[in-house]
Amino acid sequence: MPKRKRGIAGDAASRREAIRKRERRVVETEEERSRRLAVMAQRGQDRRVEGTEEQRNSRLSDMAQRGQERRAEETEEQRNSRLAVMAQRGQRRRAEETDKQRDSRLSAMLQHARERRLNIIEGQNHHQIQTFYAARTVLNRRTQLWRNGQSLSEMRRVVFPG
Repeated sequence: MPKRKRGIAGDAASRREAIRKRERRVVETEEERSRRLAVMAQRGQDRRVEGTEEQRNSRLSDMAQRGQERRAEETEEQRNSRLAVMAQRGQRRRAEETDKQRDSRLSAMLQHARERRLNIIEGQNHHQIQTFYAARTVLNRRTQLWRNGQSLSEMRRVVFPG
């Protein structure tokens, strides 16, 4: 890659080059435009393939940040328009999919729902188990205090301090 030109002459040269590129793009055919964009896309893919995991994570983080900023600044009308376009794309994609693709998509949705329900149940069970152990600990402590002949008020003070 050639070195970047510096100084006033370099700025003027880069401006002239940018103008020439714009003028070329104005007169290019659809085929030339498609070829130019395909080459650009391929270069981007090659660059991403060569990147490290850290570079990939940084790039994805930047993209997510830009998306959040863009969504934070959009109006209600822009948001509705964006969501409508997304819905149309989804409908179009579903209309064009094969039966095999549809079955695969529905199977993935079903699996995801099962995993979500399982996680909820596991979370509830974890809470119930914690509650059980806490109650058992209190009961064991009360029993221990009772065996030592301490009064009920003393037991309450030890079990429920504060």
